[in-house]
Amino acid sequence: PTPDILINNASGPTPGDFREWQRQDWLDALDSMMLGPIAMMRLTVDGMAERGFGRIINITSRSVKIPQLELGLSNSARSGLTGFVAGLARTQVHRNVTINNILPGIFDTEGQWHHIQSLSEQTGRDFSAIHKERAAANPAQRYGQPEEFGATCAFLCSQQAGFITGQNLLIDGGSYPGTF
Repeated sequence: PTPDILINNASGPTPGDFREWQRQDWLDALDSMMLGPIAMMRLTVDGMAERGFGRIINITSRSVKIPQLELGLSNSARSGLTGFVAGLARTQVHRNVTINNILPGIFDTEGQWHHIQSLSEQTGRDFSAIHKERAAANPAQRYGQPEEFGATCAFLCSQQAGFITGQNLLIDGGSYPGTF
């Protein structure tokens, strides 16, 4: 009932064509990937501030910085969450509560496998070919490992990360091509 750490993570909707999405698809995406995490922060942030310690991490996606058309539902909702966090984070850091977003790229997880399966079904392309191409297209030429993700998250939740707030940390093997 009184957590010191909150990690929000919502699975994204299936990739698709925006022409086929209905209003309810958009509302479902906003509810799970933006409004749900905001509700969780609303329930926990004041208690963290009263106790003088809190760490909130929202796991979003690199698609916040590199939007992909087929992930439009996810891009939009996660971008909304990112914008909200930018405002909230700066109001809490003086109470030792940090709020950050982790923007993962391709990681060797079940979620990635589901995404590739959806792409395979939609395009008729072979699952293994898509899987290999995605790894080869990354500058690291591989998928990130869950342990790498976990260590990053653990650091941001530590006492030593108290001066990091309102940030969007890309962990994508260098796939984002920009400076900012």
